[in-house]
Amino acid sequence: MTGHSLSLSRLSAGYGDSLIIEGLDLIVPRGKITVIVGANACGKSTLLRSMSRLITPRAGQVLLDGKSIHRLPSRELAQRMGLLPQSPIAPEGIVVADLVSRGRHPHHGLFARWAREDDEAVAAALVATDTVELAERPVDELSGGQRQRVWIAMALAQQTDILLLDEPTTFLDISHQVEVLDLLTDLNQSRETTIVMVLHDLNLAARYADHLVAMRDGKLHGFGTPEDVLTEENVRHVFGIESRVITDPTSGKPMMLPIGRHRTVQSTQ
Repeated sequence: MTGHSLSLSRLSAGYGDSLIIEGLDLIVPRGKITVIVGANACGKSTLLRSMSRLITPRAGQVLLDGKSIHRLPSRELAQRMGLLPQSPIAPEGIVVADLVSRGRHPHHGLFARWAREDDEAVAAALVATDTVELAERPVDELSGGQRQRVWIAMALAQQTDILLLDEPTTFLDISHQVEVLDLLTDLNQSRETTIVMVLHDLNLAARYADHLVAMRDGKLHGFGTPEDVLTEENVRHVFGIESRVITDPTSGKPMMLPIGRHRTVQSTQ
């Protein structure tokens, strides 16, 4: 399988005097979709920010092809790994085509000119995300789902083998959430792009992920297939709630049904 390898070795990171994640070891499966889940403030976004070099680890390393990402030139890192942060903001008045073209910046040196291969990369990204008809529209006039597809197009124009996304479905209604996750799955399958993302919805995470990473209190609580990770015991330990986990009759993936004090779920036994 082609593409770059990404791994963590005893990674610890935080902000100010606070240590948020501690001693994490992880090998990200190449060419697969890995989804990070966990309760609020468990360290999901801190982990993703560490993996993308937005923050410097207190200890340990993030390794890309066996080398620390902090030893790589910024331009070289951006040619290998793309990041779509949570709720990105576009420059006021910018149109879709211009925003997507910014994904080509890592491929340009100080005096490099825009080339045909740049046009081809932008055009391919617009086609892949079904945003060709939006190319001349201002980004701030788009719907939430359209805007998210445009940001993904920009990341695709960057032409990296690894794509990190922090809660790409936040603030989207369910139809647009599914639309975005279907798009990312298409990209993973057609380009073998390694995708790592944070999601809040456990059932969507289980449906779209090849592998789940469950976090609790800044540490890895579980890693593996959705069937291995999304269990009633893990839901109890990670989220502090009782649940029933059944098999989704449509996808065959595990599906979690939470149990509250005023609602009951009959035993599946």
